[in-house]
Amino acid sequence: MADDMARGPASPAGGSHESGGEQSSSHSNVREQDRFLPIANISRIMKKALPTNGKIAKDAKDTVQECVSEFISFITSEASDKCQKEKRKTINGDDLLWAMATLGFEDYIEPLKIYLARYRELEGDAKGSC
Repeated sequence: MADDMARGPASPAGGSHESGGEQSSSHSNVREQDRFLPIANISRIMKKALPTNGKIAKDAKDTVQECVSEFISFITSEASDKCQKEKRKTINGDDLLWAMATLGFEDYIEPLKIYLARYRELEGDAKGSC
């Protein structure tokens, strides 16, 4: 059991996340609950897409939790590398959009640019009203 924990959780496809070369060392000392988004949040988001009487199997929630967490880590890692090269310590929304474009997720860029602009607009209003 301890050996399984050291290698990390197996993916649903039967492989291990630890086969990713460089990234294997970054996950070796991290607890699973610290790597993944909270399952309650994942479940709540998933339920919004279902009819009120719809149910979601635990393994489906677990799989989405793992995939979403891995996706966020993938994008953030690329954005972090960019910031390090530019000698900056803070990753911003534009860095994440750049990372997504760099990694082949161009189809998501335009809707996210709109969302980011609205978010910044609302944040500006919120800061001004305090």
